[in-house]
Amino acid sequence: MADAALIERGLERAAEQLGDITPLVMREFYRRMPEAEASFRHHAPHDPHGLEAEMVGNTLHYIMRWHEAPMEIRIDMDTSVPHHRVALDVPPDWYRGMIEAAIDVILSSVPSSASDERTAWKQLRDQLVSLVERNRHI
Repeated sequence: MADAALIERGLERAAEQLGDITPLVMREFYRRMPEAEASFRHHAPHDPHGLEAEMVGNTLHYIMRWHEAPMEIRIDMDTSVPHHRVALDVPPDWYRGMIEAAIDVILSSVPSSASDERTAWKQLRDQLVSLVERNRHI
């Protein structure tokens, strides 16, 4: 099965088993990056949960579109990562952490016997994280 189909299968399974993954992703993200929580509250003092949902949604967009439109995702990351670092004091590690937290939450619903799907998710993580890393010092 092609990687895109494996990722789609994983997303569908996660939606069925986990429902809205936003709170799960944010809990995992804050566990890894506890200092980020204050930034969400600073940038959206009246609706930090709305900003959290938007950031998880953006991450899911990267995940869902990568195999269909990798250039679109590259362009988005090439502008978004540096902009957030300079204008909003959001370090690239937080981008990386959000990607990794989202994929790890989704991976938690993938059976251990589905090695092809687990491999596709790990490769997707590596590909998206590499986009963050290439923009680390721009």
